[in-house]
Amino acid sequence: MANKDIFQPQWIKEAPVKGSYRSIFKYGDPKGFKHPNDMLFQELKEKFKLTEDDFREKETTGNEIVDISIESKLSVAQIDKFIEICGKENVSSKEYDRLKFSSGKTVEESMKLRRNKIGLISDLAVHPRNKAEISEIVKYCNKEIIPIYVYSGGSSVNFGYYPEKGGITLVISTHLNKIVKLNELNQTVTVEAGMMGPAFEEALNNSPKLYGSKHKFTCGHFPQSFEYSTVGGWFVTLGSGQQSSYYGDAGDLVLGVEMISPSGNIITKEYPATATGPKVLDIIKGSEGIFGIVVELTWKIYRHQPENRQYFSFIFPNWDAAVNATREISQGEFGMPAVFRISDAEETHHGLKLYGIENTVYDKLMILKGFKPMERCLFLGTADGEKQFTKNIKSNVKKICKKHGAMNLTSFPVKKWEPGRYKDPYLREDLMDYGIVIDTLETGVSWDNLHQVHQQCRDFVKSRPDTICLTHASHFYEQGTNLYFIFIIKENDIKAYIDFQEGLLDKIQKSGGSLSHHHGVGRMIAKWMPEHLGENQMNVLRSLKQHFDPNNIMNPGKQLIGG
Repeated sequence: MANKDIFQPQWIKEAPVKGSYRSIFKYGDPKGFKHPNDMLFQELKEKFKLTEDDFREKETTGNEIVDISIESKLSVAQIDKFIEICGKENVSSKEYDRLKFSSGKTVEESMKLRRNKIGLISDLAVHPRNKAEISEIVKYCNKEIIPIYVYSGGSSVNFGYYPEKGGITLVISTHLNKIVKLNELNQTVTVEAGMMGPAFEEALNNSPKLYGSKHKFTCGHFPQSFEYSTVGGWFVTLGSGQQSSYYGDAGDLVLGVEMISPSGNIITKEYPATATGPKVLDIIKGSEGIFGIVVELTWKIYRHQPENRQYFSFIFPNWDAAVNATREISQGEFGMPAVFRISDAEETHHGLKLYGIENTVYDKLMILKGFKPMERCLFLGTADGEKQFTKNIKSNVKKICKKHGAMNLTSFPVKKWEPGRYKDPYLREDLMDYGIVIDTLETGVSWDNLHQVHQQCRDFVKSRPDTICLTHASHFYEQGTNLYFIFIIKENDIKAYIDFQEGLLDKIQKSGGSLSHHHGVGRMIAKWMPEHLGENQMNVLRSLKQHFDPNNIMNPGKQLIGG
């Protein structure tokens, strides 16, 4: 809660101006906000050596109306064909629409749009009503050599929608957003690719009423972008949710798909397991639209039992202790927590401010017991499933954490974190209004190289003066985890920002981390892929691309394999 006696910047509290650049780059709900609290605001001022005067006028807002004239390169006959297929109301050549559906949520895009700088935009935005129309569109575009890009939830953070070759953008989420069938016996649901996360989860939670099932269900997949991402998007980018340590990543949760490609439609079987050679389903996972358009998915579902959920939080004396404890938990074979998250010392320092825990009785008790600021590390966890199962997980986690020197913080911190877990990205617009950039990069690591990747990447980030670097691990496996780097810098020079971001990507690669853990590749990371995978693996992907899409119309450019 903001203190009225402390100076507060005039954070924007209204939805973006209709038709503005801000309405395109703003994250999430147009009326959704999360303003920095007093403690975080003071910390930012001190870190970046700013005064109240630096927050009296905004550097940029992007609330200017999009007023551009960029003619579509498609012929009148071609545009008419799309109108014939999808109906006039589902086809737009308006510049605003074409820009909106060509844009994602990267910081670079936001910085440019705030300055009214336009890159390439698609020639037409098309909203197909069903998979039959998509099939017809793909056949027509393949014949006419018209590139196709797919837009679904809009939360891409790697230039996943950027139309390098022009062509059309298919907006899947407008109409293909429903559950096709729920199979309680198999515990699966078949869903259209454009269904948004909240609608998907709500339908599953209410499955007895909606589908006559005996049990309520959950999808088990809750990325930070949950509110503004889709089931198909989760799968084609190999996304991971905040409860993945128990439920699995998006690639683990899909049993079968239907994909429409220029070389023909593919429907993979829904067997729980089969030994019929290499699986085409595995080829489609993470393909980011370069082979075809995933239109339906059969998704594993789990019983929704929130009444059995157990909450737990701990504070460790240092990062080493937190890592050692979570490795032991991950390899303990007593069941995995659902939410499973450790923050390094710097993220813990800021997180305690952000979630209103600093200066509470918990904070005072931590300091009294020797858990020092900028050394201590926070653990947040929950357990899902059957009642005794969740109790057993909590009991074992507690024993292991205590063994590694942790102090039990009860359920308080994780319950402070949980209600706002999808809201942290909303801080971005407030900060960027004043030239403060907050962005993220993430990587997969093994236990034996975790500390190397963490230290080398932090050293790179901190080599830039006055830079905040927050790191957590939040997706755990027996063999390793991920590192999620959040960096906050004061920067309004777009090139300087890009150079810094690319430097960190290069450091992730050279230090031994994976190029991406759950954000996908897109155009942002594609140029590192040959070095990361090696030419032999890249040639396999290029051969698959040639088979599925011989005319290179599916998401062409530098997506994934540089096509």
